[in-house]
Amino acid sequence: MVEFTLPQNSKPLEGKTWPRPESARVREFKIYRWNPDDGQNPRIDTFFVDLDDCGPMVLDAIIWIKDKIDPTLTFRRSCREGICGSCAMNIDGTNTLACTKGMEEIEGAIKLYPLPHMAVVKDLVPDLTIFYAQHAAIEPWLHAGPDPEKERLQSPQQRAKLDGLYECILCACCSTSCPSYWWNSDRYLGPAALLQANRWISDSRDEAKEERIGYVDDIFRLYRCHTIMNCTKTCPKGLDPAKAIAELKNMAIAEVE
Repeated sequence: MVEFTLPQNSKPLEGKTWPRPESARVREFKIYRWNPDDGQNPRIDTFFVDLDDCGPMVLDAIIWIKDKIDPTLTFRRSCREGICGSCAMNIDGTNTLACTKGMEEIEGAIKLYPLPHMAVVKDLVPDLTIFYAQHAAIEPWLHAGPDPEKERLQSPQQRAKLDGLYECILCACCSTSCPSYWWNSDRYLGPAALLQANRWISDSRDEAKEERIGYVDDIFRLYRCHTIMNCTKTCPKGLDPAKAIAELKNMAIAEVE
């Protein structure tokens, strides 16, 4: 389980407890709140969700709270199908997607925090500026020469090498579960960006393998990974970033030899 540490390095105050609905089926939610514009400390607000009027997923409950109780509650969401990664947050101590996490999977009060060790924009919304800049830095597009008329074919075997890599939705659950990323996010690329780097290096159509490996082959960009496996444990898509990073290290060694 990935333990949560407050972004502001301060213990949140006990906030407002909203009225409990008159229903036989109710779930309690404790949600991290912080507004940069009100000058107040972070707090934990308590809400009660009527399960007879709400869908089964954590995201359903958050939307219900925003619609029925507190319209100021701020969070990201989009596809509701585990595809876009927008609703990634720390749920009951684990980084995952609110849209694919069922309330019945959690015992007791459901505790929601933004992804750990990132600056918070507001409430459950982390600042992903650095995360996206790291993804852009590995140039996540095909380097395939200047000939626009050339058809670049792949065999089924070549295409299979991308399985377990291309499915990444950039939710940031893995990177924000990694202690090395917490302490070195300005220099360590993190599991998500490194998995994406592997995806493009492994693509048989790409013609910049040597340059790509040369970029990531750095004591901080790649080798801050100590293989503690938090990234693999928390990935909501069931991918294995730790394996992808280990493969990158082997590729870098092979290039030197």
